[in-house]
Amino acid sequence: MLTTYVTPEGLVNYSQLKKNSSELNKYLNQLKQYQPDESWSKQETMAYWINAYNAYTIKLILEYYPVRSIKDIKKPWNQKFIPYDNGLISLHEIEHDILRRMGDPRIHFAIVCASKSCPNLKNEAFEADLLESQLNESTLTFLMDPEKNSYSDSAIDISKIFKWFSKDFKADGGVISFINSHLNSAIKDSTPISYKPYSWSLNE
Repeated sequence: MLTTYVTPEGLVNYSQLKKNSSELNKYLNQLKQYQPDESWSKQETMAYWINAYNAYTIKLILEYYPVRSIKDIKKPWNQKFIPYDNGLISLHEIEHDILRRMGDPRIHFAIVCASKSCPNLKNEAFEADLLESQLNESTLTFLMDPEKNSYSDSAIDISKIFKWFSKDFKADGGVISFINSHLNSAIKDSTPISYKPYSWSLNE
């Protein structure tokens, strides 16, 4: 489904996907049927929830499509429409109560809130056995996108994701240290930081 309806640049063909939503619904039924439990590894659990977040975000957009932005939907992240553990949870709960608590800030470059300033939606599913390389690839792609982050010796102008979730990067020494480790760069801790405007326009 992702290969068919998502470009290598992460743009989603929502109009065609809405016409052929049975494939997405089949996948969502699989997510409902096979849910993580204590026997799952951390990699399996993380891959499941990243895929779930992205798939249910697409489902939410399709319910309201055509729509110009996810923010045109009333309380998009707090709607409880995702079946889990005999109840319903929200996208907010997946992101903040499950994925962020797993302690890997790279998840911020894997989950996609259907907006142009978000990370690119991968046109393949995340898999436990490939998760490490997939997270690194998604992170590097995001960091090297000049529309989302730019760097110079005198200043860096970066995504507001780093501002909103700054505490998630503290375990890696902070935002600049995290960027340096993935770009193999040497940005100084004293370098002034500014944040780019965030476009919530639909990623289509």
